[in-house]
Amino acid sequence: MFKESFEVRDYECDLQGIVNNAVYQHYLEHTRHQFLKHKGLDFAKLHQENIDPVVYRIEIDYKKPLKSGDKFHVSLQIEREGNLKFIFHQQIFRGEELITKAKVIIVFTSSGKPILPPKEIIRTILS
Repeated sequence: MFKESFEVRDYECDLQGIVNNAVYQHYLEHTRHQFLKHKGLDFAKLHQENIDPVVYRIEIDYKKPLKSGDKFHVSLQIEREGNLKFIFHQQIFRGEELITKAKVIIVFTSSGKPILPPKEIIRTILS
């Protein structure tokens, strides 16, 4: 399991004083990018090679709100579904308290069309 730590910044909160729902997607995305970096995959280099991992579908369940100054972490586990889909199961926790859970389905594309990524990328992501 991969984890990335964060702290809520004031400007991420809405008028109710809680993190705006769209900001959670930034936390999830940043964690996925850090995961790829941790695995030795460079998002920019992949793009230069005309290989782009893109979000195909995302489901988010908001359980509890985050507020300014909250420290939290995002966890990530990955599995493969079929030939083209990679499912990122992500959770946001404040301490042990579940805040948000998400299922993010990623497909790799080349020139805007879904592709089977090279075997070394598959091995790296799933190892």
